[in-house]
Amino acid sequence: MPIFDLSRQFPPADRTLPCMLSRQAERFGDKTLLQIGEHSLSFDQCQDLAARMAGALAGAGIVRGDRVAVICSNRIELIALLLGCGWMGAVLVPVNTASRGAQLQHVLSNSGARLLVAETSFLTHLASLDRESLAIERIWSIGGSPNDMPEQCEPMPLTGPALSPAKLGPADMMAILYTSGTTGPAKGVCCPHAQFFWWGVNTGALLELRPDDVLCTTLPLFHTNALNTFFQALLHGLTVSYETRFSASGFWDMVAERKATVTYLLGAMVPILLSRPAGPHELAHRVRIALAPGVPVQFQDHFRTRTGIGLLEGYGSTETNFVIGAGLDKQKAGAMGPVFSGFQAKVVDENDEPLPDGEAGELLLRADEPFAFATGYFGMPDKTVEAWRNLWFHTGDRVVRDPDGTFRFVDRLKDAIRRRGENISSFEVEQVLLGHPQVANASVFPVRSELGEDEVMAAIVLKPDSTLEALALVQYCEPRLAYFSVPRFIDFVDALPATENGKVQKFKLRERGVGPATWDREASGYVLKR
Repeated sequence: MPIFDLSRQFPPADRTLPCMLSRQAERFGDKTLLQIGEHSLSFDQCQDLAARMAGALAGAGIVRGDRVAVICSNRIELIALLLGCGWMGAVLVPVNTASRGAQLQHVLSNSGARLLVAETSFLTHLASLDRESLAIERIWSIGGSPNDMPEQCEPMPLTGPALSPAKLGPADMMAILYTSGTTGPAKGVCCPHAQFFWWGVNTGALLELRPDDVLCTTLPLFHTNALNTFFQALLHGLTVSYETRFSASGFWDMVAERKATVTYLLGAMVPILLSRPAGPHELAHRVRIALAPGVPVQFQDHFRTRTGIGLLEGYGSTETNFVIGAGLDKQKAGAMGPVFSGFQAKVVDENDEPLPDGEAGELLLRADEPFAFATGYFGMPDKTVEAWRNLWFHTGDRVVRDPDGTFRFVDRLKDAIRRRGENISSFEVEQVLLGHPQVANASVFPVRSELGEDEVMAAIVLKPDSTLEALALVQYCEPRLAYFSVPRFIDFVDALPATENGKVQKFKLRERGVGPATWDREASGYVLKR
């Protein structure tokens, strides 16, 4: 996959947000860069917003290197914080809006954020936190009326005195993005400025972006995918439109109204769209291509026939970049594609020894360009060393390399679950389940759904004489877990399969999967509260 000449337009020292904004504002001026909610901002206006938001942050006592946490849906305020932090050298910590309880406590504690910015509707998530153990000094509230704000909150200012850009380098951290752990709490991925530059360059090359493209995404800005979309638009001189959420019933009208030519879908979104009645609205749009990693093979041709949109497969992660993929004309069914120029990939065994083509093993990745990958896990040096051992990033994904150089995804080596684009830590779900006074033991694992993605299943051993029912256990989990982490399937079992030294053999639980006695939340008709 050829890289656009952006790498020559932006030499290594200029791969920072201030340089990218300034260079592109000079080049594209009053062309619209961003549409979000009722706001439409040009390249010039985004540069001005960055300088003034930096001024507002400085007025709140934020200095270079400080972390600023934000719990917010897709709103202009989140973009303003991204630009302001990046302009002054502070670090943005976008928090999943579904986070609560111990998970939210961990993210805020681990990041050491001094300022917390929260949309009013999410302020209730803070009620159960141990505020005394956190570094938070101020809370800014977004939206709502002053009457909705707790006493310790103040309205978020959108502007302040314009600041000059900080003198930053490509290695300076711009964001910490939390991704679920497997045997422990979520890990904060340290993302430098240059990593976002390469996200924009590589994803733009894969999509073969054109000068008149309009990008449109419903994915949340607290994840890499949507943040990456902003840098695609910034670097390629395009317009990006952010929508509040994905709606299957309103998707086609939305992309038509935005005049989108490029959109972004997660694996489960495609079968969800296909499950609705076909109609002329599915072709009444300008979208030619969708970045859609993880779509089951059986849906791909059907989707293109019905909608006229090509689906693009590939591989990237929060810690890495878009490193594997091919253009639409080179897509192979069931394959992710070859490794991009500028990256290295290999398949290895448990001792990091390379495996021959055709044999499944763990995918290891490395970047040729400095700081194209994340630099580690914030405050977790042991996890950083483990993941980047032998100078290769260990993805935890099992793949096969074909003789022609293409890579095919097989499954996950890690004890992780992926649902609706969210990484779910089985460890975190198990800790909540084990906190129930009637649960003696619990094991959480993925099973496949009818949409071709993971669903969360739990095997539960109850304490003697317990009368706990599955629905009551789910209701116990709701205020303590993100809605997407709450188990769908529950099996009550006498014992968990284990090795001689007591380690649970989850592969046996996965192989057994959903059985006749398994309780299914969706079949029961119970709807989770969000």
